[in-house]
Amino acid sequence: MDREVLRQLIHASGIFILVLGLFLNPTVLILLCVILIICAEMIFILDKYRHIPFFSTILGRCKRRDDERGFLYFFIGIILTLYFFGFNMAIASSGILMLLIGDSASTLIGRKYGKHKLPFNNSKTVEGSLAFFIVGLLSTLTLLPIVPSMVGALVGTLTEAYSPIDDNIPIPLISALAITVVIYWI
Repeated sequence: MDREVLRQLIHASGIFILVLGLFLNPTVLILLCVILIICAEMIFILDKYRHIPFFSTILGRCKRRDDERGFLYFFIGIILTLYFFGFNMAIASSGILMLLIGDSASTLIGRKYGKHKLPFNNSKTVEGSLAFFIVGLLSTLTLLPIVPSMVGALVGTLTEAYSPIDDNIPIPLISALAITVVIYWI
């Protein structure tokens, strides 16, 4: 299996956090994410010195050479989204879905089919951004009405395309914020 496909499948597998959100409150989910960060960090450190069955194999196949901390930003984005938007789990889950599903789709589609570079960002493609928007919209429509879903998907797409920092933190936060504004103030 291609390294990036495996990486994005692992990225999207974070959906288990949303499934647990059906049964657990946001505080417990945040605690679970903190525990996962600690465990992942220990595995990363141990993997440098010893082979850890299963984990070392997965890390060897999917870790990007230039990015060892993507998982940390991934969980920070989820934790902050649950903290700030856990008062409405449909909003928090929608922001997190943008990260889990939309970001994975944009990477896979953009790398495989991307031919047209985005203006002001030559490392991203129109095809990848379109994939993010469509997948983000469809995934959030399972939780929200069409207008908040469209706004969240559009804002998530722009955040993924133009964020100056690792997009794993701002995608769920800014998407959830945009959805909140639409639902509560417009």
